Order: sequence, then structure tokens, then C-alpha cells
Amino acid sequence: MRKRMFAAALLLLGVAACDSTSTPARAYIDCAGGSIAAQGSSAQANAVSAWIKDYQVSCSEATIEYASVGSGAGRRSFYAGTGDFVGSDSPVAADEQAKATARCKGPVLHLPMVVGPIALAYTVTGVDDLRLAPATIARIFTGKITRWNDQRIRADNPGVELPSTPIRPVHRSDSSGTTDNFTKFLAATAGTDWGLKASSTWPAPGGVPADGSNRLVSAIERTDGAIGYVESSYARFSNLPTARIGNAGGEFVSLSDAAAARTVAGAKVVGTDGDLRLELNYRIADPLAYPLVLVTYEIACRQGSSALAKSFLAYASSSLGQDTAARTGYAALPEELRARVEQSVAGL
Repeated sequence: MRKRMFAAALLLLGVAACDSTSTPARAYIDCAGGSIAAQGSSAQANAVSAWIKDYQVSCSEATIEYASVGSGAGRRSFYAGTGDFVGSDSPVAADEQAKATARCKGPVLHLPMVVGPIALAYTVTGVDDLRLAPATIARIFTGKITRWNDQRIRADNPGVELPSTPIRPVHRSDSSGTTDNFTKFLAATAGTDWGLKASSTWPAPGGVPADGSNRLVSAIERTDGAIGYVESSYARFSNLPTARIGNAGGEFVSLSDAAAARTVAGAKVVGTDGDLRLELNYRIADPLAYPLVLVTYEIACRQGSSALAKSFLAYASSSLGQDTAARTGYAALPEELRARVEQSVAGL
């Protein structure tokens, strides 16, 4: 394994020129050669693409491929023996645990690697600022509210002129960790206004189905009155407006990485022995927290990971890798959690 410089020295303007004793900061990747492939979550695809590009620039003898097929399809392929790891916005479910253990011939590790707010992106002519409480969101996506000037939406948005445009809720048609996290949020916060179980497949009737994050965003962009849930980097890339979400602290919070990180920082680690599965508290009382978030795991076998898979995941979990994710439109892992992920990767 060779150590190669990844980033150029940081230049401190006006300082380095006059202080010859200054030592530039450098960042390194411990390279490994060979090839690996992975698949899974589309929510993390932009971050993984950036990591792959950076890693391969630094490590020319490595080839890394990632297929953005969705969390559910990715896990199924992984259990069948395809891929060195899988990206999933949901942990391995109880009814999948035996398949995961058989695939790994032993324990499976959940490594939280990508943090992203889930955006409620919308296209409503004349509306560029929108506030939605969880109960209102639930009623929109179950078809109980059908027009944008409904009294429940008006109550969340006092003084805002809302049109009578029909609401077109857009949901994922494929098995999706983003759907799983969105429905977990509604089940935890919306009570009887939701009334459905959390699921990685969309559980409510009606609405507009879309396969994958890119198609979901396209459906929102081209339809007046549309609203849908998608990992925030997709909404940002398409310059779609996003709703402020009501939290348990009584505030409507704008989507931001810092506000999402406050929710993730309040999560509880429920895995053991280096397995870092998280339990998110969607009812966190912090008034500054954006409560609608997802955490994408890289799911890997505790034993048998290749040197390249371990090296790549070590880079992704490093401070450098998390800075790359942040520049790509995600929230960096809270430092305490990042350090634990880095430690777990070192044990692969």
C-alpha cells in the first residue's frame, strides 16, 4: 500500500510568502490497487462519484465502480454475492439478516458514511417560501389534501397567497431508502394523519410514481403543483425550492446541512462491536434541527473485504473524504461519529 499526495498544499495568502517557516497542510490517501464494484443508494451517488474521482486521481492503479440502482436493489444484489459493499439508506432489515450473514459468512457492519437532509422539493407557481408541519405533509402524501390553498396549508403559512392549483405528490416507485426514511419520519411525527407503517416501498395510494431520484426530480420540475421527497443534493442541483419543515421544538426549519447535522448528532448508535447502525430521533426537541434526514450506510462484511475496499472506505470516512462530501452538497458526519466510523473501517 503506497501513500500518495491527494491535495495540493493549502496556500495562506500573504502569510506563506513572508513566513518561510510555515508548513503547508497536506492530505493523503493510503492507496491500494486492483478493482472493486459496489451498488445501491441513489441518494449517495453524487458523493460516491466525487470520492471515486478523487481516489482514482490519487491512486492510478485502482478502478472503482458504483451502480446507482437504489437501496433495495443494491442490498438484494449484495446478498446474492455481487459487489464489495452496498450503499443503503436503510439498515439490513430483520427478515434480511440471514441472507446478509450468509453473504458475509459472518457479521455485517453498517458504516454511516453520507448524511443528507431529505428535501421536500416543489414547483408551485407564485410560491417561493413554503412551511409544512408533519401532519400537513402526511395529509398531502395520502391524498387527504388535494389543493394548495387548503386550510391546513394556509394555517402553516399565514399571510401567504396560495393558489388553488391541484397538488401532485410525487413518490419513488422503486424500493428506496429515501422512502423508508421519509415514511419513518411521518410515522414518528404525524400520528393519525399518516396512519401507515414505514416502508421502503411507497405505502399510500395515488400520487405520481417515479423510478429513482433523477426521475423524481424531473417529474417535480415539469409539473406545476408537484411536490416530492428527495435527497437534498438533487434538489439543489436542479435549483428547486424546498419547504421549511416543522419540528418538535415548534419551529419551521429551512433545509441546511448544519440543521440536519444537529438531528444526526442526536442519533443513538444501536449496533455493537463496530456495527454503527443508528436510531434517529425524528422528534428531536432542538428548535434549530431539521428533522427530516437520512443517513446512508456502506454495508460491508466484517471479514474478507479487499485491501482496495478497505482503503476506499477509509478515505470516505476520513476528514478529507467528508469534506469532499460536504462540497458535493451533503452534510459531513458529526466528528464524534466520523471517528467511530473510521475506527470500524480500520477493523475490516
